[in-house]
Amino acid sequence: MANGLDFEKPILELETKIAELKSLAADGSIDLSQEIKTLESRLEKVRREVFEHLTPWQKVQIARHPKRPYTIDYIHMMTADFIEVHGDRMFQDDKALIGGFGKIDGEKVLVIGHQKGRDTKENLMRNFGSAHPEGYRKAMRMMKLAEKFSIPIVVLIDTPGAYPGIGAEERGQANSIAHNLREMISLKTPIVVIVIGEGGSGGALGIGIGDRVYVMENSYYSVISPEGCAAILWKDRLKAPEAAEVLKLTAKDLIGLKIIDDEIPEPLGGAHRDPEKAAQAVKKQIKKALKELRAMSVDRLLKERYAKFRRMGDI
Repeated sequence: MANGLDFEKPILELETKIAELKSLAADGSIDLSQEIKTLESRLEKVRREVFEHLTPWQKVQIARHPKRPYTIDYIHMMTADFIEVHGDRMFQDDKALIGGFGKIDGEKVLVIGHQKGRDTKENLMRNFGSAHPEGYRKAMRMMKLAEKFSIPIVVLIDTPGAYPGIGAEERGQANSIAHNLREMISLKTPIVVIVIGEGGSGGALGIGIGDRVYVMENSYYSVISPEGCAAILWKDRLKAPEAAEVLKLTAKDLIGLKIIDDEIPEPLGGAHRDPEKAAQAVKKQIKKALKELRAMSVDRLLKERYAKFRRMGDI
């Protein structure tokens, strides 16, 4: 497997050995079935030992894995008849934040999310998933349209943070995020938010107000990146692993702090190991949440959403 992480080395070594043995036995001249079976059994054991005891920093690394499914991948795997919406009608179309209308098993939904790139060219086009003010304005334009037609909103978060460049600040980055926070709390339609990768600071919060908020097993949701925190607290970005520990940014930590509602499980080794299985888990959680939220009156929906965010941190 390419793009392996440091702590995955024992797994990668076993996978390589198994692949070599299978190649040798391919023509049928040598029977290596027993050796292969033994190594596969050992591989399964090592995988569980590694991935069931990940540190917060290791989960951050998986959240950033270049092969991890992104918003557009989940859209393709979960929805039908998807139509993307472009532009904020004020400046331009921000390709770091995408969205549009589609159907999940026949139910109309609006899906909005951050989008990263797979290579250098696409990352530059997508701005590495860091949205500009026009991206957050585009998101709100779509949300208002969904509210008008009583269409539920699904938000997929995956960003290191909102873009902090001079141009973005000049065009009102902080104001666009603050505006979304205020407006989302009172949108008269169900909102389900899922952190599918990185959940960085205001960049995540700009589309992160929801009736249900979930974080995938190997994702993180934090006020700052571990490297940024380490640079501020210890003047040393190499202390990022320690920062990840104290930031309490994993799903289990966030549940304990009452920041999120639940964790969405991933395939062993991370969502990139089996994107289809990961998408099914996300889809299942979305459908369950929407069924619960659809049963509520609009007044109750808004009251519970407001109370949810007022309670955060009250442990």
